[in-house]
Amino acid sequence: MPVPGSKFYSAQILSRTDISEDLWKIRVNPGGEFPFKAGQYATLGVITPEKHIERAYSIVSAPHEEFMEFFIELVPQGALTPLLYKAQVGDQITMRKSAKGAFTLNRSGKFTNHLLIATVTGIAPYVSYVRSLYREWKAGEFQGPHRLFVLEGASRPWELGYSAELAKVASEVPWLTHVCTISRPWEDAEWKGETGRVDELVRKYSDMWNLKPEDTEVCLCGHPDMIENVKGIAKRHGWQKDAVRAEAYFVPAKT
Repeated sequence: MPVPGSKFYSAQILSRTDISEDLWKIRVNPGGEFPFKAGQYATLGVITPEKHIERAYSIVSAPHEEFMEFFIELVPQGALTPLLYKAQVGDQITMRKSAKGAFTLNRSGKFTNHLLIATVTGIAPYVSYVRSLYREWKAGEFQGPHRLFVLEGASRPWELGYSAELAKVASEVPWLTHVCTISRPWEDAEWKGETGRVDELVRKYSDMWNLKPEDTEVCLCGHPDMIENVKGIAKRHGWQKDAVRAEAYFVPAKT
């Protein structure tokens, strides 16, 4: 089947990095102009003989970068990720020509602290924030009061696909703090970082970083259970609804 209609690019995979058996990164040439804001998502697709299958993915790359980067988790029974998992460098996929989403970094409101909580591939929009701000900071264009506090969780350390990049930036700039935690530390005896589910550490680190409802926005991205748990924690500790934003990566099946 040809690329269906004028709303789509025929994008090409430029590189692929496998993180684990079910996690990988791809960099893509979208095939045309693709303006977006850090935190937005793109819609990728694969054309099969039967139909065109699409799904939205948060963009890892920053708007100034020449490639589009995505961090993808294999859903074995999913419609699209098994097809994307088979795709290799040089293969073509589809990409809708416009970015969407409002999960961008709010630098115009009253909140100067941003508590960014993620599970696994939910780190993607925060990496885009950091890459964008880092470029501005190096150019002397970002010197304002905004500070980012990233709390990132996964089951195993090798699922923390951008922890080295974020740690490097955090060591260089005054506006980024980054902490990782894993919930299955027995699978890596060399792990020296935090342990436990990321939602279990929200109170500890919000207190440690002196983050308060009056000056801190809470952003949640990734697993819907984490999002609901942290929403409850935030509400119990004084955060209002307008101070908590979320982007869930799937809707859990009803039981």
